[in-house]
Amino acid sequence: GLGTPKDLAAQASAGGPPLARLKVNSHIHLPPNFSAFQTVAQAIELSAAQGVRVLGVSNYYDYDVYGDFVDGARQAGIFPLFGLEIICLIDELVKQGVKINDPGNPGKMYICGKGITRFAPFNAEATRLLGIIRRNDSQRMREVVVKLAEVFAQRGLPVPLTEDDVIDMVAKRHGCPRQRIYLQERHVCQAFQEAIFANVPVAERIEKLTRAFGLTAPPKFGPEEAVKIQNEIRAQLMKAGKPAYVAETFVNFEQAHQLILELGGIPAYPTVADGASPICPFEQPVEHLIANIKARGFQCAEFIPNRNQPEVLSEYVRAMRAAGLVVTAGTEHNTLDLLPIEPVCMKAAPVPVEVQEIFWEGACVVAAHQFLTLHGECGFVDAQGKPNPAYPNVTARIAAFKRSEERRVGKECRSRWS
Repeated sequence: GLGTPKDLAAQASAGGPPLARLKVNSHIHLPPNFSAFQTVAQAIELSAAQGVRVLGVSNYYDYDVYGDFVDGARQAGIFPLFGLEIICLIDELVKQGVKINDPGNPGKMYICGKGITRFAPFNAEATRLLGIIRRNDSQRMREVVVKLAEVFAQRGLPVPLTEDDVIDMVAKRHGCPRQRIYLQERHVCQAFQEAIFANVPVAERIEKLTRAFGLTAPPKFGPEEAVKIQNEIRAQLMKAGKPAYVAETFVNFEQAHQLILELGGIPAYPTVADGASPICPFEQPVEHLIANIKARGFQCAEFIPNRNQPEVLSEYVRAMRAAGLVVTAGTEHNTLDLLPIEPVCMKAAPVPVEVQEIFWEGACVVAAHQFLTLHGECGFVDAQGKPNPAYPNVTARIAAFKRSEERRVGKECRSRWS
């Protein structure tokens, strides 16, 4: 009922005043990924209540929950964007000791895919690549659970959990099928913290946790501060050099990039900027970052603004947009902190208005890419990740995608509101 790509292109070409910018969040994680949200419905309800009308999900490694998401979003008058997140390793940068967008691990890069559409069924290459990622990740998390249980037992705090126990906890918490669950470190930390709370009296917890963490002085949290204890389990026992650490096995950059293209998406570089202190060498100065990501074929970048000071966010976003990159933003919501849905900067400072406009433009480009690829046409990038050949000028391409899509997004949201 919204028209064909040809219809929308004609409407955009006819001109007229631009529609008012909608509130947008292009990146959250939904359960059973580790998430602030208990359910998909909660994420949608909060978004609607807070006036966020364009919402993007970027889960790790399983996407069955996207069916629930799109059904709920459409009923609530929220336009859904589909994405994903992958971790890869770039060997040459590991050897050079270059930190990219993970401030703790040289050579480790997070990559996002925006405007994903080819979920059902996966093609053969996407199936193969996802199989590698899922097997590597599941094996590592299985070993982490075993080692963590061993460390706690050796240090006088037996917590006999297994991988199945942790999966059961996640399934119960979110009311989801077990086969959708791919464990993350935070899931494991939460399961062990909850088991400790269930079996150790409040008065004994600090003493036992101090010993279990190998600390010489009591940690700076209370015996009932669940989230802080989860974070401490991760920091003191599971990180590199700690007793329950298990080395991560990642796909390489080319495999991660190819998976996004196989699923019909736009590869996007998640930028940390001053969310790391100091800023990672790969990302500083912004001109160096732009050259680095363009050299790897990125046409899009993304921010989680609550990591950034407004001045730094403005500097990076404006420079990237001037260099012809599409820019989006989100909140992740990948901890238990139930933050506002609309992105804000560090210490809840508002995102500058000019930057909000760029993020809105980016969301429109992603939505247009989804729409075109679902109709069998070339989106913002083609199947090789190259710019749409119909728009050799990147400024014209971004403008054309924004004009057509802001009308469709607005039309769909208004029809749902009414």
